[in-house]
Amino acid sequence: MRVLVAGGAGFIGSHLSDALVERGDTVVAVDNFSTGRRGNVAHLVGHERFSLVEHDITESLEVALSADDGFDAILDFASPASPDDFANLPLEILSVGSTGTRNLLDLTVAHGARFLLASTSEVYGDPLVHPQDESYFGNVDPVGPRSCYDEAKRFSEALTSAYERVYGTDVRIARIFNTYGERMRSDDGRVLTNFVTQALDGRPITLYGDGSRTRSFCYVADEVAGLLAVLDGHIVGPVNVGSPEEVTIREVAELVRKLTGSTSSIVEVPLPAEREGDPQRRRPDITRIEDGLGWRPTTSLDAGLARMIESMRSSD
Repeated sequence: MRVLVAGGAGFIGSHLSDALVERGDTVVAVDNFSTGRRGNVAHLVGHERFSLVEHDITESLEVALSADDGFDAILDFASPASPDDFANLPLEILSVGSTGTRNLLDLTVAHGARFLLASTSEVYGDPLVHPQDESYFGNVDPVGPRSCYDEAKRFSEALTSAYERVYGTDVRIARIFNTYGERMRSDDGRVLTNFVTQALDGRPITLYGDGSRTRSFCYVADEVAGLLAVLDGHIVGPVNVGSPEEVTIREVAELVRKLTGSTSSIVEVPLPAEREGDPQRRRPDITRIEDGLGWRPTTSLDAGLARMIESMRSSD
């Protein structure tokens, strides 16, 4: 296939670009580098089946792309996605989830392509149902500090579904749960990068609250395999793509300290105002993707985190 990956120089987008090129597809990665990094795809630049276009998808895509080039699939992975981004780039996130997604959908219609939306577990908000399956409508605060991302992705899902109904567009919707691995920005404000950076620096590892909140972390190689299963599969979605292995944040802090060999203390600090609405528990029900597409993550948190730590240690 010939595939456009919006956000192709981002964390997940760059790994997705790798996997697509490796399996024989031709990839055009589009990124405005607001949070993506050229270094994430530097090893692909010059490959005969990869090209990189610097462009903001909230602007016309036809200006940046050759009208003669057709696409078989268009993948929307363009949004900033970390808590720090929610505080620093709220208007940009809302714009990319509305205008940006619509521009990509219009291009999809024009090319008769398949569209994959990278949605998120954040559409479930602070869930009142546990674990979360795709039938749950969520518990989202539409005006809180996380609302720019939560509502942008909920709107993207609504927009994608409307294009399917109105134009018959071939769409797929994947809801991504917490993903980690190599190429994460060390300063992105996410819990794992915070913990690893603090441990490697010998600083205290800071827990917001008592560390009893839970998350389910999926290693990026597994996540990409799940996303490709959704792209290639028959299920329109939404489809949860994540790990069903639930751990407390305190357990994660202890594991990071163990794997880094750090002597950092683990300290509790108050939840900052910009983190209000942080979900108490998060674990996906992956029955739909497991039964329908045969995907389940295989990398343990210990193994994946060890690889991430080594990557962050080497980049210092």
